[in-house]
Amino acid sequence: MAEPKTVLVIEDEVFLSQLLTNRLKDLGVNVVGAASYEEGLSALKTHQPSLVLLDIILPGKQTGFELLAQARQDPMLKDTPFIIISNLGQESDISRGKELGAIEYFIKAKTSLDGLMEKVRSILEGKEKANVV
Repeated sequence: MAEPKTVLVIEDEVFLSQLLTNRLKDLGVNVVGAASYEEGLSALKTHQPSLVLLDIILPGKQTGFELLAQARQDPMLKDTPFIIISNLGQESDISRGKELGAIEYFIKAKTSLDGLMEKVRSILEGKEKANVV
């Protein structure tokens, strides 16, 4: 039997973080949570997840964009797939996320949880290629 995959959720909104965690556990994956840039970077290095769900607006000075850029510079993390989930929906934000290597960019207000979970399942099962730029 294959080892369960691990998904790292970097989200500071407690309600959304818990909702995502519960839904991911329903998919049969291990879930690690982080609520800030520092916690997220530490969890990335410690757990080396199969997939990361990343918010852009995080507490403190550093953003999810900076975390993603930092991960792409680390040889151990450069191929980790990231899905951005954010309230930032400007075209420039979406472009920046994709340029930094996010495989998907979901705008929270326009995203169904079911749609997000289907995307996660597809990537984790290898049905969809996680094209990391």
